[in-house]
Amino acid sequence: MGSEFGPAFIQKPDHRPKPNISDVESIPIIDLSPLFTAPITAGDNTLPIRTLVAEIEAACREVGFFQVINHGVPIELLERVQSAAREFFALPTEEKRRVRRNEENFLGYYDMENTKNVRDWKEVFDFCVNDVMTVPASGEIGETRIQEIWNRWPEYPENMRDACMNYSKAIEDLSFKLLELVAMTLNLPAKRLNGYFKDSISRIRLNHYPPCPSPDLALGVGPHKDQGAFTVLAQDNVSGLDVKRKSDGQWVRVKPVPDSYIINIGDLIQVWSNDKYESTEHRVSLNSDKERFSIPFFFYPAHYTIMKPIGELVTEDNPAKYNEFSWGRFFRSRRSSNFQKMRVENLQIYHFRKNN
Repeated sequence: MGSEFGPAFIQKPDHRPKPNISDVESIPIIDLSPLFTAPITAGDNTLPIRTLVAEIEAACREVGFFQVINHGVPIELLERVQSAAREFFALPTEEKRRVRRNEENFLGYYDMENTKNVRDWKEVFDFCVNDVMTVPASGEIGETRIQEIWNRWPEYPENMRDACMNYSKAIEDLSFKLLELVAMTLNLPAKRLNGYFKDSISRIRLNHYPPCPSPDLALGVGPHKDQGAFTVLAQDNVSGLDVKRKSDGQWVRVKPVPDSYIINIGDLIQVWSNDKYESTEHRVSLNSDKERFSIPFFFYPAHYTIMKPIGELVTEDNPAKYNEFSWGRFFRSRRSSNFQKMRVENLQIYHFRKNN
């Protein structure tokens, strides 16, 4: 990388990890093979599908995280992206910054030196799954202008675009299968939520966490909750993901499981479910002698989606807990404040909570 990763950069006490991390352990592991022997569309009342739905319901309710195996995504697609990511991040900093993001286009590369008031020890490359996303021009209330934001692909490695786009389609297919299972845990028809993703603005991030000389004084990513429907994360064999356990607030280090994906529900599932499910706080810790790579897929609906609890889940005994809000403006507001690293609180879903 460069001098931006020197010890002098570690200076955010509010970002400092707590030392009380539980021993490395696994979050629930769920086998998705029933999807390929008894597909949802062919019989969602079969015992294997009912069992699978029950496992996902328990994981969403109790943990907010789970890992999936036998998920149907060819391993070679992931390996190609991982290889391209390693080649890209190994390039000279000046070369990577040819495709760096800015306030107008938040897709592309960025590192710690090129953001303001940086707190996270990492470099990343972002791209959207459809090569272009349409979003509001700002997160301001009343905003009606929309903006097209295009992917920015580097010249090297030459196969990076093809590897990333082929992988993104496979992960998107998996995400729709998971979305249907989550809908069924809410006693909704399997495809009840699919329509929100017709013009999805989903995106993928390639993360590189270099070795950190003082991992007890910094984080790869600070404590946060994901804003979308859910996240599908591929990680290498270097552990670093910490999940805040709901039962006691303890940070738990997630054990990497080969050829698996880590799934966590986000804020939008929390809103749609009317608080049956709660998105879970998590962070990324660092390693003093090993670099770490991860690839999260953020499953987002169309920018014009109006977010509110699903009507079928709202009753007299369970009234809507959130006022409706624009997903696109919510997303754009979060992107803008993250880029600028404002000293104000990010817009959060609890800002839309009703006083029932």
